[in-house]
Amino acid sequence: MYAAQQGQANYFVPQNHMPLVDPTVIKAAGHIYYTYCQVHPEIIGQPSGVAISRLTYRGKVIFTQNPVLLPQECFVPLNQIESYMY
Repeated sequence: MYAAQQGQANYFVPQNHMPLVDPTVIKAAGHIYYTYCQVHPEIIGQPSGVAISRLTYRGKVIFTQNPVLLPQECFVPLNQIESYMY
């Protein structure tokens, strides 16, 4: 409300929609995820996605639902990675 009063854009992402992520970041997150799966086949548990830096494209596989991110990082959910790959 305050942002709208100040003439700034009011950014609202509905809960059933994912925020838009750069396709290059999604592709890099996919490489991180699939490399992790190949290197660690013994790990049991479903990851929730990949936390990845938008600047360096380095990241790690995340197993929690609400990860804490650094300012330059974004979170790419596993379902977004899988839908981009297929």
